[in-house]
Amino acid sequence: MKRRGFDLPAARLRRQRLVGDGFATVDEAVAAHLAVQAQDYLGALWALGQRVRGAGEATIEAALAARRIVRSWPLRGTLHFVAADDLRWLLDLLAPRLLQRSRRRLKDDFDVDERVVEGARTVCERVLGGGRALTREALYAAFDDARIATAGSRGLHVVWWLAHAGVLCFGARVGKQQTFVLLDDWLPPAARRSREDALAELARRYFASRGPATVQDFAWWSGLAAADAAAAHEAVRGGLERVDVEGRAYWHVPTAEDGAVAKHARVHLLPAYDEYTVAYQDRGAFLDAAHAARAGNGIFKPALLVDGRIAGGWKRRLLKVAVEVAPDWFEPPSATAMKAFDAAAARYATFLGLPRSAGDG
Repeated sequence: MKRRGFDLPAARLRRQRLVGDGFATVDEAVAAHLAVQAQDYLGALWALGQRVRGAGEATIEAALAARRIVRSWPLRGTLHFVAADDLRWLLDLLAPRLLQRSRRRLKDDFDVDERVVEGARTVCERVLGGGRALTREALYAAFDDARIATAGSRGLHVVWWLAHAGVLCFGARVGKQQTFVLLDDWLPPAARRSREDALAELARRYFASRGPATVQDFAWWSGLAAADAAAAHEAVRGGLERVDVEGRAYWHVPTAEDGAVAKHARVHLLPAYDEYTVAYQDRGAFLDAAHAARAGNGIFKPALLVDGRIAGGWKRRLLKVAVEVAPDWFEPPSATAMKAFDAAAARYATFLGLPRSAGDG
């Protein structure tokens, strides 16, 4: 279907619940998105907080501590939040290809291979068994004591492999420290999926939560081979609508509001690696090429959105009793955009449970 004047950013903002009704719970938000990128832990808390009604940092961390959502490496070798029921089938589907492609690099660069990982698995079963949790520092010390060296980021790559093998995941934070736990101790058993069913479910949730998007966007986000991404899309294509925008085919689950243009400027303060920007191979819908370097290519730096397009960046500074939120506009903002920024900054301060500093902005 060809649509004149289709507002791609507006449709994606609605689909990702950055406008309109937010999700009622953290669990619902994570399950709908399937995976929410989370290597920047505090930023990922805010990414979810913007999508869940009335959420604060403690709301997200309570869901993690209750084991309803979990943090691990299910997609593209990168940390994400996923629902507890989804982690194992995602690893079954996506980890083998990634491990196979990484084996030579891990061996050549870090001397990490199957023998090393099996030794590390034995250590983990001994020191984490029975539901114990260890900080990264304590787990690395246990590896070092077993003559599995962790210096020079070798420990991280050992843990990365163990997580992809379904041995480890992150547990709850202890103070400011992340902890590791045995996956089978932390989460109850979950039903596995056939490969065909898993591919279809991956595509269904991607296009439902991030559409309109191209098949190439889906392949980028999932890390699937092109042929597998095409097969997954084909399996769910009957439930999707095609929209042609500037000669490209986008797929989504349509809503009555698609294509509507916002009446007033809307500002969002996204963290780095937010799913609104990271879920698409082609970032032209929300980022002007002239600003790509300054915006961290739309991924690597916090993004200030105006009506779904990156109009600058932003920084926070935690003070003793407040938070300072400062914009870095690419172009001088309108009074309407500045007012919308103030509202977005106030919302972020509320999420943190802090007043906003009067000296920012």
